[in-house]
Amino acid sequence: MVRRTSSQCGVRGRRLAACLLVLLAPVAAGAAPLISEVFYDAVGSDNGLSFVELWGVAGTSLDGLVLDGVNGGDGSITPHLTLSGVIPADGLFVIADDAGDGATSVAGADLVVNFDFQNGPDSIVLRAAAQVLDAVGYGEFAPEEHFAGEGLPAIEGAPGTSLARRFANVDTGHNASDFVVLDVPTPGAAALAAVPEPASAALLAAGLAGLACGGRSLPARRGAARRRA
Repeated sequence: MVRRTSSQCGVRGRRLAACLLVLLAPVAAGAAPLISEVFYDAVGSDNGLSFVELWGVAGTSLDGLVLDGVNGGDGSITPHLTLSGVIPADGLFVIADDAGDGATSVAGADLVVNFDFQNGPDSIVLRAAAQVLDAVGYGEFAPEEHFAGEGLPAIEGAPGTSLARRFANVDTGHNASDFVVLDVPTPGAAALAAVPEPASAALLAAGLAGLACGGRSLPARRGAARRRA
């Protein structure tokens, strides 16, 4: 049997600790806002009911950012929305469809503009000028169609449902895994991933790293016992 030396175990332990710290590190997004929920297909008319919810750091200005709807069929952009406003204290900013009279049926809307995002396969892209900050594509795209989302597209729910991130503040870069269908849309409310305290993460990593070579001293103790006998 090959026994690891204390130096080998130390290296392995440090590597394991480093890997665990990476895995335990917060996967939440940075300062750039994320598309956290979209509702584009109500039962019956969508007028005044559609919304896009953004998550971001409270106090972040949205002035000048745009939301583009990218047609899956030909790649054309419609609608093109110029945003304004500031992300509120709860981190959720709701852009709601104007019913035609300046009002909306979406409760708690932070910005009311006229738009109609299409059913899938389509994509919604959040941009700062030419820079893509976030994007979600939904529906089944044929090879020749235009997917402007991240990874693989999210599934498309039935009319009356919305697409929402599992955690509004987490972006893995894969729409299919990040987004789920909600039977009841939740504008202005979202689940957030808990971020582990740095001290707790470090302690856990150190403990597990120690376990990686936890049995290394057993042969020495057995040998010592034999010598005493």
